Amino acid sequence: MQKALRARRTLIYVICGILTLLSILPFWILLVNATRSVEQIRQGLSLLPSGSLVHNWHVLMNQGFNVWQGMGNSFIIAACSTILTVYFSALGAYAFTAYNFKGKKLLFSVMVGLIMIPPQISMIGFYQFMTKLNLLNSFIPLIIPSIAAPNTVFFLVEYMETVYQPDYADAARLEGAHELKIFHRIMLPIMKPGLATMGIFAFVTSWNNFLMPLILINDQSKYTLPMLVQLLTANIYRTEFGAMYLGIGLTVIPLIIIYLFLSRYIIGGVTAGGLKE
Repeated sequence: MQKALRARRTLIYVICGILTLLSILPFWILLVNATRSVEQIRQGLSLLPSGSLVHNWHVLMNQGFNVWQGMGNSFIIAACSTILTVYFSALGAYAFTAYNFKGKKLLFSVMVGLIMIPPQISMIGFYQFMTKLNLLNSFIPLIIPSIAAPNTVFFLVEYMETVYQPDYADAARLEGAHELKIFHRIMLPIMKPGLATMGIFAFVTSWNNFLMPLILINDQSKYTLPMLVQLLTANIYRTEFGAMYLGIGLTVIPLIIIYLFLSRYIIGGVTAGGLKE
């Protein structure tokens, strides 16, 4: 029996190791290609770094790839939109979970239906609306709409149903706490693992957003990192693939940092959930 369990555990470890390698491999190839020249990249795949990193960096600088400005623009948009998404979605999820009000099921069904609508359908109307509000070439249209995130609300509602305890809120009300104080002091700490999970998704989605900023922003000084990467394809005579890989790699590094920062809350929440009171 123990041999069978040991063999099964070993098999699970081997499968997890293979899946981990398959997940890391694309990032490793990306970083390796950032150190290779155009000729080396055209010769085929390689898993060993080369010595063209400095050359690719100079190509980026010569083609107007302002790394720090683009990273700053991307971070402002992604950070602000993530905060708005997570906070207001948590507020909505708490309302759906803690309160029973008329039309609750209908409103929740409408919200779920909104998840099924592709965002590309509303782009033309959104662009015309922003034109009338004179908000083109601004970060505001890329940040404020993050308040309404039905997919995040749906996830947090499902999460809240597993961790919500009405006794906590009732005890706080008996102590004279108002509803916002209960939400901020009691519910947000309980929802921390779910908030961290959706914060990662929201940040990655906003950071990698390319089409909407391309439609709304014309000033190059306000370009995000994905928009700056597409400038590297403007040379019709020679496409600097190494510089492109380096630019894409620079866009990935902040995402990895954010994931490493927020993942500890997810792990901590899972560990705490596994303890018996």
